[in-house]
Amino acid sequence: MKILSIETSCDDTSVAIVEDGKNVLSSVVSSQTKLHTVYGGVVPEVAAREHIKNIIPVLTEAIKTADTRIESVDVFAVTQGPGLIGSLIVGVNAARCLALLHKKPLVSVHHIEGHIYANWLTDNLARGHNPPTFPLVCLTVSGGHSNIIYMKSHLEYQVIGETHDDAAGEAYDKVAKMLNLGYPGGPVISKRAEQGDPNLYSLPLVDLTKKPTRNEAGFLVRPEESLDFSFSGLKTAVLNVVKQSTIDNRQLSDKDVANISASFQKTANEILTRNLIRAINKYKPRSVLLSGGVAANSNLRQLVIKSISELDDKVFFYYPKPIYCTDNAAMVGAAAYQHYLVNNFSNLNKLVPDSSLKLT
Repeated sequence: MKILSIETSCDDTSVAIVEDGKNVLSSVVSSQTKLHTVYGGVVPEVAAREHIKNIIPVLTEAIKTADTRIESVDVFAVTQGPGLIGSLIVGVNAARCLALLHKKPLVSVHHIEGHIYANWLTDNLARGHNPPTFPLVCLTVSGGHSNIIYMKSHLEYQVIGETHDDAAGEAYDKVAKMLNLGYPGGPVISKRAEQGDPNLYSLPLVDLTKKPTRNEAGFLVRPEESLDFSFSGLKTAVLNVVKQSTIDNRQLSDKDVANISASFQKTANEILTRNLIRAINKYKPRSVLLSGGVAANSNLRQLVIKSISELDDKVFFYYPKPIYCTDNAAMVGAAAYQHYLVNNFSNLNKLVPDSSLKLT
């Protein structure tokens, strides 16, 4: 069963053909990173125009790479949201047109569930390993999202942790801007951090857990540990370090940049891992998943692996290859397959993009 999926939630135009929700026959991504680097971030209007230019060539290449015909596609799928509304419009309208033209069903997918289901793609499973089993906990971290999600079964999502301000990937981008490293921030900070001392600067491990209170009997009541994130304090702490160099009337050296990058990366990843371990201890999952663009960060992966190995209860850990961490249509096809199995199709006349779509 072949699904042709489209992903245009931000600045990457992607089309993939996935068989049975796991076998990637083709996955084509046209990146706009170089275009938006000039502006230091994604410009929504520019992104939408580029999607219009790229969608047909990317679609054509995906079909050719899969060595198939579009008539042999059984289901079409598309990211409905959340994301940039102009970008989403291009993908949703393209998918609707294809479904109407070829008289095939259409599945709409939430962007985050796409990231989650990237872990079901055969390309991401070590030889002989089975897909994730339920219940599971997934840490999804990217430029727009920082969530911990609990799932008892397929398509059943419970958001148990989320960010109160910046997403982790957004914090990486903003720190990179402070250090004049360009856009996107994640890869360049990770690279610079390799040459730095992660312990040189003491940055705050922001914890949203409330302080203990006293009940009516006067006894201390310790609140439950928070699974939510906040990166604004960490970002401000880095800004203060950078400003201090200006006060000292000197420019940041390459070594300074490396040390700040390493210290920031260490702290951000410790915050992410700490809350993930809290979720594991509370919900007792059988599988633990990592997904989203920041999941490509090797330091984060190593830290999570080390922390999970120290747990008393062993769990199976999954994470996608870097090419399936960033936005791609193959992950949308994997998620769409689960909707297909329960006949959860979209009404072609009513489907509209939703920039603030909730995960339900």
